[in-house]
Amino acid sequence: MLKQFLAAALLLLTTCLAPVQAQILPLLDQNPSSLRWYQVRTPHFQVLYPAGFAAQAQLTAQRLEQVYKPVSASLEREPRPLTVILQTQTTIGNGFATVLPRRSEFYTTPPQDPFLTGTLDWLDQLAIHEFRHIVQYDKGLQGITKVAYSLFGNGALSTATIGMPDWFFEGDAVGTETLLTRSGRGRIPNFDISLRANLLAGRRFSYSKAVGGSYRDNVPNHYVLGYFLTTNLKRTIGPAAWSQVLNRYYRFPIYPFSFSNSLRRTAGVRVEDLYARTMSEVDSMWRAQQQGLQLTAATTFSVAADPKIFTQYRYPQYVTDSTVLAVKTGLGDISQLVLLDKQGREKKVFVQGLVNNPEMLSVGGGRACWLEFRYDARWGQRVYSEIRVLDLASGELTHLTRRSRYTTAALSGDGQRLVAVRSDSAYQNRLVVLDARSGQEQRVLPNPDNYLYIQPRWLPDQRTVAAVLLKPGGKTLALIDTETGQTRELLPVANNNLSHPQPGGNFVFYNSPQSGIDNVYAVEISTGQVKQVTSRPLGAYHAAISPDGQRLAFHDFRVEGARVAEMPLEPARWTTAAAAPVTPPAYTDPLLTQEPGLGTIGAVVPDSGTVLPSLAVSRYNRFNHLFNVFSWGLVQSPDGQGVKLGVRSQDLLSTTVAVAGVGFDQTERTGNVFADLSYQGFLPVLDLSVQHGSRRTTGFVDRGAPLDSASTDRWRYTQFTTGVRLPLNFTRSKYLEGLTLGAHYSQQQVRDYDLRSRRLSEVGFGGSLHIVQYSLSYYHQLLQSRRDVGPRWGQNLSAVWRTTPFGVGLQGQQWAVQGNLYFPGVLKHHSLRLRGGYQYHDQSQYQFSSLIAYPRGQSYVSFDKLQTGSIEYRLPVADTHWTLGRWLYIQRIKAGGFLDVATGQRRLETDQGLRNFRSNYTTAGLDVTFVFNPMRLRTPLEVGVRSIYNLRTGQWEVQPLVLDIGF
Repeated sequence: MLKQFLAAALLLLTTCLAPVQAQILPLLDQNPSSLRWYQVRTPHFQVLYPAGFAAQAQLTAQRLEQVYKPVSASLEREPRPLTVILQTQTTIGNGFATVLPRRSEFYTTPPQDPFLTGTLDWLDQLAIHEFRHIVQYDKGLQGITKVAYSLFGNGALSTATIGMPDWFFEGDAVGTETLLTRSGRGRIPNFDISLRANLLAGRRFSYSKAVGGSYRDNVPNHYVLGYFLTTNLKRTIGPAAWSQVLNRYYRFPIYPFSFSNSLRRTAGVRVEDLYARTMSEVDSMWRAQQQGLQLTAATTFSVAADPKIFTQYRYPQYVTDSTVLAVKTGLGDISQLVLLDKQGREKKVFVQGLVNNPEMLSVGGGRACWLEFRYDARWGQRVYSEIRVLDLASGELTHLTRRSRYTTAALSGDGQRLVAVRSDSAYQNRLVVLDARSGQEQRVLPNPDNYLYIQPRWLPDQRTVAAVLLKPGGKTLALIDTETGQTRELLPVANNNLSHPQPGGNFVFYNSPQSGIDNVYAVEISTGQVKQVTSRPLGAYHAAISPDGQRLAFHDFRVEGARVAEMPLEPARWTTAAAAPVTPPAYTDPLLTQEPGLGTIGAVVPDSGTVLPSLAVSRYNRFNHLFNVFSWGLVQSPDGQGVKLGVRSQDLLSTTVAVAGVGFDQTERTGNVFADLSYQGFLPVLDLSVQHGSRRTTGFVDRGAPLDSASTDRWRYTQFTTGVRLPLNFTRSKYLEGLTLGAHYSQQQVRDYDLRSRRLSEVGFGGSLHIVQYSLSYYHQLLQSRRDVGPRWGQNLSAVWRTTPFGVGLQGQQWAVQGNLYFPGVLKHHSLRLRGGYQYHDQSQYQFSSLIAYPRGQSYVSFDKLQTGSIEYRLPVADTHWTLGRWLYIQRIKAGGFLDVATGQRRLETDQGLRNFRSNYTTAGLDVTFVFNPMRLRTPLEVGVRSIYNLRTGQWEVQPLVLDIGF
C-alpha cells in the first residue's frame, strides 16, 4: 500500500511536464486551411483524411480493424478506440503514435527506401507498427497507473512511461511487424547491418553505450537494439513475456531502474543481462553465417575521413572511368557530394540541403541530380520533394522543379532527360519522363493498377528504364518502354526485397538479400538467368557501371562506415544465384508457431487490392472539434516560480492549443486563474490569453535612512493579451532559414492598490497598462553534424518594439535589436559566436523587462540606452565513453570561453540638473559541460559549471550551468 501511495504521489508531481508558456503557446505543424476533411469509422477506429483520399482511407480503416486483435494479442491488452489521421500533403514517409493528445498519424507518401518497407504496402506497415505503440501505451491502464490516468488524464499515462527504455517501444513494434507480415524490418539484412558489423569486428559496446550512443562510433539505433532484446526475451520465455514485464512495471512505474527490476522479477535477468545474453547469441549466429562465404575481391577508393570517426561514402556514380561521385555523411559531416579518384584524392563538390532519398544520386551528361525536401512557407504539414541538378564542370545548381512531389529521379546517360516517380496526395504513383533542362513533364506513363515504381534507371538506349515494381504479391524487376508504356518483367513476383536496379550491357544489376546478406546480382535481359555478382561479408549496395563497361562500383559496408569499392566486370566469374526463400529468415522465426496474433492475421497481410465493403463517410468539421481535453493536473509555470493546476487541450488536427486553470505564486503567496488559447489553422496564428488574480508586495517607502517604513499591500489584477504571429519557413538549401513576425496587444487593469508609492515596474493606484508589442525573429543557419558543438555558419536577428500608443493609463517605450553571427572555429567542430545588441528604454516611464542579453554574472541594471556585445568560442574537449555503474554514462566533455561587455547610459536628475551617467560592465568566463545519460535514459542531458570573472568588481563567481535537460 505504501508503494502505491508513493507511486501516485510521484505521478502527480511529474504529470504534464511540458511547460506551458503564458500567452504564447508553442507552434504546431498544420495543413492548409482550405483542406476539407472527412472521416470513416469502424468499431475500434476513426480515420480522418483529406478530400481526394477516400479509397485509401477506406482500405486503411479496414486494415486497422483487421489487425486490431492480432497486434494486441501478445501484450494481452485491447486498446480503446483510436483516431488515426492520414496526412497526405507531405512527401515525407513517416508515422507516429502519441497520447498527448491520443492519436496516430500516418504520413502517406510511400518512401522509396527499400530497407524501411521491404515488400509491404506502406500503409499496411504503418497500420501494424504504429498501432502496436498504442497497445503499449494502453497497457498502462492498470493498477496505480490507471488510477493516475483517471485523476490526471493522458499526461499521467505519458509520465508513467518515463522509466521504459525507448528500445522497448520501437523494438517491440518492429518485432510485431516482422512476425505478422511477410516482410518487416526484422527480415531485412540492412536493418541490422551496423550491429552485425560491430560484433563481427569485436566491438561489443557496454549496455550504457548501446543505449546512449557515441560521438565517435556507429552505435545502432534503438529500433535495432530493441528488436533483438525484445525478441530474445520472447524466444526465451514465450510471446507474452513483455506483457508480464509491463504488468509488474505499471504497478509501481516511477523509481530508478523500475523497468529493469520488473524484467528481473519476471525473467530473472536485468536489462544489462538481457543485453549481454542477446549480443552473445546474435554474435554466434552471425559468425556462423560468415563460415564458408566465398568472398569476391574488390579494391577500395581511398578517402580523407578519419578512420576513428564513423563516416560513410555511399551511392557511387561514375563521372569518368577513373572517378566516382559519392555521397559523404557521418557523425562529423552533413550530407555532401564528393569526387573520389584512384589516386586517393577526395574533392568536395557540393553540400546538399535536406535530401530526400539520397540513394537515387544520378549522374549523366556531366550533370548530377538528386531530390530535396522543400517546406511550405507557412504550412508545416505541406512538404514538397523537388529535383536539383548540378553541373559538375561549372558548379551551377538548377532547382529544376518547384512545389513538386517526386520521390525519386534519375538522369539519362546523355543528361537530356529524367525519369522520376511522382506520388500525389491521393496515393497514386506515376512514372514520369521530364526534360532535364526545363523540368517540363514530357510523358506520364499509365499505371492503372497503381503499382509502386522504385528507383528507376535508364538503359543505354535512352528510351527504356529498369525499375523495381512493388505489387500486391511482392516485388519484381521490370523494363518499361517510356514511349509506349509497355512493361516486361524480368523476374517473377516474389517476397524478395529487390532494390537499386542499374542497367549495364545485356544485364540489369540489382540488390537482393536472398543469400541472407545484401549483395549485387545481375539478371541477363535476353535469357532471364540470374547470377550473383558480389559476395561481401556485410553487404554490397548500389551498383554502378563505368562508362567503358569494364568495371562495377558499389559501396561496401564496413565497421568504420561504407566505402566505395570497385571490381572488374567478368560475367564468367559470377555464380548462379540460389533461389530466394519464400519468407526471408528473421530472428523472430522461432516465435512463428507461438505468436497468438498469427492465428488471426496469418503470416502475410492480405493484398491491398482485396475487395472490401464500403464504410460510411461523413464530413469532419474541424471547427466543431476545436477543443479536445487530454490532460489535467499540474502544469509547470514558464518562469519556474509557481505551481499551476489546469487542463490542456489540443484538437486532433493540431489547429487549436489551449490551457486553462488556477495558479499559485510561491514567492508572493497569491493565486490566479488563467486561460491561454492559440488558434493556428489560419495563415496568421491567433493568440489569446486572460489572467485574473492577486499580487502581494512589501517595500520601504522611506526617502532616506534608516529604512524602517516597510509597507505591505495586496491587490487584484486582470490581464488580457491577444495578437497574431506569422511563422514562415524559407529553408531550401543547406541552410535552415525562417522568419516570424508578431504583433500583440496586452492590457492589465489593477484594483485595490494601496501602497504610498509605486515601483516603475508595477501597475497601481487603480491604473491600467495598454501595451502593443511588435516582434521580428529571423534565422539563417547551416545544418549541423552530430559532432558540431554549435553552428559553423549562421546568422539570426531579433527585434522588438513595445509601446503604449493609446494615451490612457501608464506610458512606456522600449525597443531593442539583437543579432548573432556564427563562424567556424580553428578546428572542424569548433564554433565562434559574435553577439551584439542595442536597447532603448525610457526610464521615466513603465519599466519593461530586458529584451537583450546582459553580461553573464552581472546583475541587471536598467538604462535608457544599453549596448551589449559578446564573443564566445565553443569546442569539444573529449568524446568519452565513461560509465559510472548503472547511474551515469558520460559521452562528451565540452568547453567554451566568453567575453561579455555592456555600456549603459541613463539620464538622472541631480542637484545640478539633468545629467547623463554612463556605466561599463565586462565579464569573462569559462564553461565546462558534460553530455551524459542518467540512469540509462536514451536522451542525453548537458550540465556543468561556469566560472565568471567580473572585471569591474574584480570578483570570481562559480555557477551551475544547465544547457540541455533533454526536451
